[in-house]
Amino acid sequence: MSLDIMSLQKALESYRKAIGIIRIKELDESVTEDEWALLRAGVIQNFEFTYELCWKYMKRWIEENISPNIVSGVPRIELFRVAAQNGLIDAPQTWMIYHKARNQTSHIYDQNISEDVYLVTLDFLDSANNFYECLEKRNV
Repeated sequence: MSLDIMSLQKALESYRKAIGIIRIKELDESVTEDEWALLRAGVIQNFEFTYELCWKYMKRWIEENISPNIVSGVPRIELFRVAAQNGLIDAPQTWMIYHKARNQTSHIYDQNISEDVYLVTLDFLDSANNFYECLEKRNV
């Protein structure tokens, strides 16, 4: 069964735009600390939303195409392992890093945590794009 992946496509577009804007602003020496904080927060918010959609689409695709019971109630690492076995993602451990970063977003008021999460969000874009491409190819 084919999944409607339009919401994931739109989330990725927004996420790409947020990262594109912050990369442009990196060259602008007039950007204040408050502006940087706001820009990072926007990237982190896009990361949160896109990450949530990614793992939910992994789960839906596996339920629809492999078995509805294989990922029901399993820990996230198991979901990522099954997704990798089925060619949706490459590295389950990398996705666990994203999962940990997502869980830390509720502690974003801490500057060190915020910076750590922000750096992970920059890496996540490639993984999310790759997942989307795999999902799109296998979504028949």
